[in-house]
Amino acid sequence: MKQAIRKDEALLADIAEARSGPPEPLHAWWLGQSGFLVLSGGRSLLFDPYLSDSLSRKYAGTDKPHERITERVLAPERLTGIDVVTSSHNHTDHLDRETLEPLLQANPEAALVIPEANRGFVGERLGMDPARPLGMEDGQRREVAGIVLHGLPAAHDELSTDEAGCPHFMGFVAEINGWTVYHSGDTRLYEGLLERLRGFTIDLAFLPINGYKPERRVAGNLDAAEAAGLAAATGLGRVVPHHFDLFAFNTADPADFEHACRRRGVPHTVLGNGERLTLV
Repeated sequence: MKQAIRKDEALLADIAEARSGPPEPLHAWWLGQSGFLVLSGGRSLLFDPYLSDSLSRKYAGTDKPHERITERVLAPERLTGIDVVTSSHNHTDHLDRETLEPLLQANPEAALVIPEANRGFVGERLGMDPARPLGMEDGQRREVAGIVLHGLPAAHDELSTDEAGCPHFMGFVAEINGWTVYHSGDTRLYEGLLERLRGFTIDLAFLPINGYKPERRVAGNLDAAEAAGLAAATGLGRVVPHHFDLFAFNTADPADFEHACRRRGVPHTVLGNGERLTLV
């Protein structure tokens, strides 16, 4: 199993160091799979955390084992000082009760932001009042704890909405302390995505690279070339890949992403689990 760059005490110390430093930089840590902690100006935003082994246990002994590749960076109850947590859709690696229940207990004032279409499901899975999460819709702008969020649809594998037209899969653009960050959620390319992203000046983007392979029997995402192409076409400031190095059956080689980015002149950084990126 791969070791994290930082975990447990070392990761917490690195987060504390960033918090105590100058307020202007943007700090981002990859916590594994699609989970990122973003911090700037005293505000903190946690995108799609998965910090348990619930899926490995669930699928143990089945024909689709979720064998973990990289060790967990942190127990969720140890991550405190969080203002906003997102869940981009209902798949367990983005909406995990074993992660979110202790995390929200440790951060009782934190806002949980979800696609509006998923409100009932989220309440049932997390055992909470379904009125508690803050729902987002396509194109909605919402200020939460000093962070401005914009909702964008995601296609995983395709665009899907409820009867009211609210997306089940979403990405979020966040404005935090003068920085603009895009977390795609799980998505493939779809008509209109480029135009939506061109409406923002994005400093940092998190894009999946594990691609789509029917034999995996799970919904797919952008592959390495598509992620680099999307970044080049929309002028994303810096791109960090995600959705690899967690489960052996559903991963990708980040070297392919690096090669595709170099070919297109896309600024990029590949992080290890628990590693920090700082933009100034």
